[in-house]
Amino acid sequence: MAWIDKQLEPTPTHLTYLILSTFLILYVLFSQFIRNRLHLSEPPLATLIGIIFGPESLDVIDPTSWGWEDNITQEATRLILSVQVFAVGVELPRKYFTRHWRSVAMLLGPVMTFGWLVSALFVYLIFKTEFTTALIVSACLTPTDPVLAASVLNTSQFAHRVPRRLRHMLSAESGCNDGISFPFLYIGIYFLVQQSAGSAIKEWVLGTLLWQCLFGTVLGAIIGVSANHALRIAHGSSYVGSSFFFVFYFLMALFCTGVASTLGTDDFLLAFGAGTGFAWDGWFANKTKDAHLPDILDLLLNASMFVYFGAIIPWDKFVATEFTPEFSPWKLVGLLVLILLFRRLPIVLALKRWIPDIKTYREALFCGHFGPMGLGALFLVIEATAHLETDTSLPLPHPPAHHPNKVAIETIYPIVCFIILGSIMVHGLSVAFISVGSHYSRPKGERAPLIGGEMDGLDAMVHQEGSDAESDPSVNSDEDPDPTDGRG
Repeated sequence: MAWIDKQLEPTPTHLTYLILSTFLILYVLFSQFIRNRLHLSEPPLATLIGIIFGPESLDVIDPTSWGWEDNITQEATRLILSVQVFAVGVELPRKYFTRHWRSVAMLLGPVMTFGWLVSALFVYLIFKTEFTTALIVSACLTPTDPVLAASVLNTSQFAHRVPRRLRHMLSAESGCNDGISFPFLYIGIYFLVQQSAGSAIKEWVLGTLLWQCLFGTVLGAIIGVSANHALRIAHGSSYVGSSFFFVFYFLMALFCTGVASTLGTDDFLLAFGAGTGFAWDGWFANKTKDAHLPDILDLLLNASMFVYFGAIIPWDKFVATEFTPEFSPWKLVGLLVLILLFRRLPIVLALKRWIPDIKTYREALFCGHFGPMGLGALFLVIEATAHLETDTSLPLPHPPAHHPNKVAIETIYPIVCFIILGSIMVHGLSVAFISVGSHYSRPKGERAPLIGGEMDGLDAMVHQEGSDAESDPSVNSDEDPDPTDGRG
């Protein structure tokens, strides 16, 4: 036994490899059953694994013991989100925005602004923070998360019960609005740290709107179109085989991350612009239509990141402290309920007639509910705390013990992490509840043999049929159904 004990090395790091790979292997083995029978997606399951094996439970996975602090979390989320929004841009139908820009613009403009202000009001009233602090918190919660959205919209049987135009619209929104959130975030930050309103507005216009957002988007589109031409030329000359397309795809997303972070532009708008430009003509999608690239990314990167998030949830900060005397678990639960109910639902229902891709109020209800908050919010909250700590986008490994913005720093992070956790669970389990509810709402003779096993479109949504069927524009097609087309 002594000899065996000498051979064994069950360090926390080695056990983490074992736990994470075991979870992913089991998920792969039962993926169709989990996704299409239990109607569960990876994020809530991965988060639960992180919680169970994290420092507050079995204490096996503890990233802080490896030296992984805010700076590592920031870079990990930056990379994964950049890859995901690049993937969203690639997966959208060719030339999508030439036909659907009005719907996406409504979601990125009035809907995001309403959610930002309403969420800030709830934070301000419940936790009695400064309003600028509340604006920063709500800005972190404003975008819909592309990782959570992809886990529901792209990879399950349920996705095919939702009209494709809605899936495309929500995917496009999730690809854009992590980057669009930067102007909302920096309004609160600049008014909190700048000496005057004039300097705050100047920095916001020049630094955020023009440099980060506008320049980042244009540069991303140029990179994407250029990469598309380079790959086509190399492939046409037989310099590269199709087996390397996934490698090129991933490296392009990584390249965009490097360019954006080095130049200080908006990482996610640049990556999304590059993905959209890269796949604009549909050639790359046609070449990789059987590769299921998003599935690979979801499993290897995204699920691992949600395990990590489950292990770093700051449970000890969800209660009142010296800097957050108004905190309590019940107040956080109340804020979560209010945000889930009022952040998107009222405004999407109210603007339904001005969003061409939304045809019915049931569709508006679905789109209003489906606004998950996840890794995008985690990145933004670290970006916010970094600026409050160092006045740059580079965070300290640990929050400083004494700082003029100490109250804001201690307030922002726990609130955002709690809302992320609640959103992962609520939105991650929503598909199961919708599927079961749809099953039992039918007469007995019309129900599928398995609970929630229906394959047809969800009720009270417009599903086109016959020769006019709404389809994912085939990857080599010029057309995607026009949202203003009344067919079906």
